[in-house]
Amino acid sequence: TTPTIALQEVESSQIHSIGHDADSNTLAIRFRDRRTNAPTSLYHYSNFTAEDFAAFAQAESKGSHFGKHIKPYDKKHPYTKVEGAPVKTEA
Repeated sequence: TTPTIALQEVESSQIHSIGHDADSNTLAIRFRDRRTNAPTSLYHYSNFTAEDFAAFAQAESKGSHFGKHIKPYDKKHPYTKVEGAPVKTEA
C-alpha cells in the first residue's frame, strides 16, 4: 500500500513540495512545471531514511540536491509515480 505523506512546499524552480514517511522510509516529491510553476506529478522514493530527508530538506538547492544525491541512484532509491499532475479546477 502507498503511504499518504504530508507535503511541505519548498522554494525550488524544479520541486514544488516534499515529505517523508519514517515508518516506510519513503520520500515524497511533487515536482513543479518549469513554464507555469504549477505543481505536477507526485513520486515516492524508497529506502530514504530520516537522515537522508533531513539533508534534502536542509539543502540550499533542492533541485541540485535531488540531481546529485537522489535521481542518479534509482537502484538505491527506486521510485514510483503515485499520481499525475493535479487536475486544474476553475474558480
